[in-house]
Amino acid sequence: MTQQTFIIADDHPLFRGAMRQALEGTGEEPAIIEAGDLDNARKAAADHPDCDLILLDLAMPGVSGLSGLIAFRAEFPSLPVVVVSATDDSATIRRALELGASGFISKSASIEEIRTGVRAVMDGDVYTPYGIDLGAEHDPEITALINRLNTLTPQQGRVLNMLAEGLLNKQIAYELSVSEATIKAHVSAVLQKLGVDSRTQAVIQLQKIGAEVLATGE
Repeated sequence: MTQQTFIIADDHPLFRGAMRQALEGTGEEPAIIEAGDLDNARKAAADHPDCDLILLDLAMPGVSGLSGLIAFRAEFPSLPVVVVSATDDSATIRRALELGASGFISKSASIEEIRTGVRAVMDGDVYTPYGIDLGAEHDPEITALINRLNTLTPQQGRVLNMLAEGLLNKQIAYELSVSEATIKAHVSAVLQKLGVDSRTQAVIQLQKIGAEVLATGE
């Protein structure tokens, strides 16, 4: 049996420990990499291209709600992402799945529930908490927005995430090791794809699908 590799991306050491305990019960001594922020999670995914799954917290440094999921799915489209969050209402779960998550595990889940969720995703299924009725998106504006967000390129997804964090073009250029002119071009492309005129409007659009997460901060 090939050794499985998992990434746990969460800024709380105690919760990472609980997740590690759950993952160690899913197979034969899996390799587990821990990350406390989005940058280290990205580095872990880049350093381990054969990784089987990442458990991604929605509220850690470098992440503003669902924007972190958007950026991660854009950059690593073949890596299954299971969102882990204390914000586990049906709208947040549904929107996470629509934005490419392979599963959703509540932070209130037991160790066995976490194992069940991970096993389900590893078997190719989509996992959601038991008893949750996801319903349907009744807001056509949100549906259209999610469709537009799914058209972003990897770099555009990362730029949008940084805009949501409040970074200026100069700061984003430094973080991504590119010129400020390149970032301006990316920002323009993001605004065009989202159908807005300013970076402030882009962030407002993003908050429409992750307001619950952003408001609670977990």
